[in-house]
Amino acid sequence: MTDSIRWVLPGTVFSIAAWMAFGCGGTRLAQQVPQAQVAPAPSTPLAERKDELGVPSWDPAWDRTIEQSLPPEMLSNSEARAVKPFCPQFQEMNETDRKVFWAYVFQALAGAEAGLKPTTDVRHTEPEVAVKDSVTKRMVRSEGLLQLTYEDSDRYGCAFDWDKDRRLPEKDPQKTILQPDNNLKCGIRIMSSQLIDKHKPLATGSSYWSTLRPGTVSYRVFVKQMANVPSACRIPAPVAHSRKPADRSTKALAGTSE
Repeated sequence: MTDSIRWVLPGTVFSIAAWMAFGCGGTRLAQQVPQAQVAPAPSTPLAERKDELGVPSWDPAWDRTIEQSLPPEMLSNSEARAVKPFCPQFQEMNETDRKVFWAYVFQALAGAEAGLKPTTDVRHTEPEVAVKDSVTKRMVRSEGLLQLTYEDSDRYGCAFDWDKDRRLPEKDPQKTILQPDNNLKCGIRIMSSQLIDKHKPLATGSSYWSTLRPGTVSYRVFVKQMANVPSACRIPAPVAHSRKPADRSTKALAGTSE
């Protein structure tokens, strides 16, 4: 009997799967761990209309980016109050359903902010936002799915590279700020700062996004995009009980007679 066989048998029963995890010398072999399935979020009203028209809409791959980038704190029970107006059942939901909810929120936000178009960019003229970007040294321009700025690379550690992007055309999809993965991951960092660091609700007058500031026109646009929020978020409708007379079998079970 070889040393490797004597090592397996005495005193402990190993499953075949566990035994196969080790080489003859006892070194653990690399194994591929299957990725957890990502549940797609429902389509927002805007995405549904775009799909009907056959124009580019929300890419389900963006759900994966969001769900895999969410910090644990945004999935915790402590955020139930922050999202209650849009997801009253959040505290009762499992982690997968909570991830789907957040994927839907960012889809709705991208719809309200950029019409779901990754290359959208806007230069604002309002005095309160018409300021110079500290990174580009130019007037601030909001860009991408969530309408972010190069300043966010400094403020939130987002993966935007102005030195690279400045050489590319304005709406070039290769720009780091316009790449959906980069833009959405940055948006999650900003949302996490609002909810976790500042203890603010999802909709608040001090939100980074005007679309999340109640009382504004753009907030009403966001609310409309939240119309198809995942069913797990909704409070179940009360069950209507029939008042039909009990039949003979029902009465028998109840210990009654005609």
